[in-house]
Amino acid sequence: MPVLKVNNLTKTFGGISAVTDVSLDIEAGEIIGIIGPNGAGKTTFFNLLTGLYSPNSGDIIYNLDSKITTHDLKPHKITHYGISRTFQNIRLFQNMSVMDNVLIGFHSELKYGVFCALFRLPSYFKSENEIYKKTDRLLDRLNLLDKKYELAKNLPYGDQRKLEIARALAANPKILLLDEPAAGMNPRETRELMNLIKWIKDEFRLTVILIEHDMSLVMNICERIFVFDYGNLIASGTPEEVQQNKKVVKAYLGEEVE
Repeated sequence: MPVLKVNNLTKTFGGISAVTDVSLDIEAGEIIGIIGPNGAGKTTFFNLLTGLYSPNSGDIIYNLDSKITTHDLKPHKITHYGISRTFQNIRLFQNMSVMDNVLIGFHSELKYGVFCALFRLPSYFKSENEIYKKTDRLLDRLNLLDKKYELAKNLPYGDQRKLEIARALAANPKILLLDEPAAGMNPRETRELMNLIKWIKDEFRLTVILIEHDMSLVMNICERIFVFDYGNLIASGTPEEVQQNKKVVKAYLGEEVE
């Protein structure tokens, strides 16, 4: 079974269709690219996958530890089942430390309730110590441990992107969605990000789905690519197949004028 199956998904806003009758399957362990011109419906599609939007029609089915359909599931519930994401515009807690940003990502692993926290029972300290150790390990693996006490807003742009990915990984996802992770990066940072995504996929045994405008990144790391245009899925296939697809060329470059 595919790890993610989308059937005839549609989302409209005031009569304007942002995603129209989209169907696709994604297998476990793939790196998938979602591309298309601005306004093609890519981020809306991500928002549907993660419960920020509810579809007008269609189904989103995840086959993880259990089979779930996202209708009426809130984003925190979808995260609990193993789906995590980053955003096009970095959404860190800018005035909190690097460590605290990642600690927040571990919220689903906390094993104590309000009573234990209020009265500082042993289970509270045990759970807190475990989460702090996991945070240090995760920051170390992403080369951010030496900056754990710095405020997020003081990090270089590339490290802020890495921190947002670290926070998403803290939720222990099985599917990681990255919304334009290379946006605003210089070529060196983009190359480092490319290697990081490959490493994350293998190290954490994830399925990675990314929206990206940097075609060099997409073509170099994605095993399959889905192309959106005006809310429609117009093409899919390997990077080579997508590059040669006439519908894709038309979406990006327009039709040739005779």
